[in-house]
Amino acid sequence: MTTAISHPATVPTRGSIADFVRQLRRSWIGMVGLCMLLVMIILAVFAPWIAPYDPYQPVRARIDTIYAPPSAEHLLGTDDGGKDVLSQFIYGARVSLIVGFVASLITVTVGGLVGMLAGYYGGRIGTILMRITDIFLVIPDLPLYVVLVALLGPSIWNIILAISLISWTTTARLIFAQVISVKERLFVLRARAIGASDGHIIRRHVFPQVLPILLAQNALVISVVILSEAGLAFLGLGDPTLVSWGAMLNFAFGRGAISIGAWWALLPPGLGIVWLVLAWTLLGYALEEIVNPRLRTHHLMPQRQPHSTRA
Repeated sequence: MTTAISHPATVPTRGSIADFVRQLRRSWIGMVGLCMLLVMIILAVFAPWIAPYDPYQPVRARIDTIYAPPSAEHLLGTDDGGKDVLSQFIYGARVSLIVGFVASLITVTVGGLVGMLAGYYGGRIGTILMRITDIFLVIPDLPLYVVLVALLGPSIWNIILAISLISWTTTARLIFAQVISVKERLFVLRARAIGASDGHIIRRHVFPQVLPILLAQNALVISVVILSEAGLAFLGLGDPTLVSWGAMLNFAFGRGAISIGAWWALLPPGLGIVWLVLAWTLLGYALEEIVNPRLRTHHLMPQRQPHSTRA
């Protein structure tokens, strides 16, 4: 008489993703952040059709177009070069979103891979990977960004590379702690007992468990990346061939916008950075509540009040 050994239950990724989306739709914080993000994505994607002028060319070669105040012709005025601020603002969203998406994708991929390998294998491999993570973790971010971009050259891809080299450490630490917990669960132990390979276990059992955490972490990393790119561009290390919000602020501060009261050259790019970072922060906070039941319960469930007693 033979006994059939059942295959360990795998995590239903489709059901988990559907439930993940369903919970996100119930979160008003997440929906507000998502709507704010969609506004910027629409501006960036349809910039050639939405922008009224070429952001790289002066509207007219006349002295009265330099720091011209907002008007019906130029809703956000012009800058020191006579270029339309609204058009620059719309095109600037492209740089922030591209840097945010690409750098965060690299950051989360590297951090997630390091964390999963260190947490699953442990031992000497885990120790080496985590010590490397600790070394990068203690290095100050902004000074190293400045050094790397100054050495490599001010371009959008060098900025992405510089940010990605440092920003993966937090993700690695987070995934490392989660994988240590996941690999001791019953379905992973069953898979190992029937002879499943390490690659199969990581791909089919461990990765689906940490995927929601990676999504939440990715949203939070993007907001940090956008701020880092804006800071580098403000310091004059942005890509000189592209219009970005940080570069707009750099030119406005360096070319007398404050002294003449040209607030329209300062306020739009600053608000754009705040808007986009706030959108990703709200979305990341909502995703974090979804993947962390304790946060979700504390936020959604009202605290019970003690019953009043009468003497």
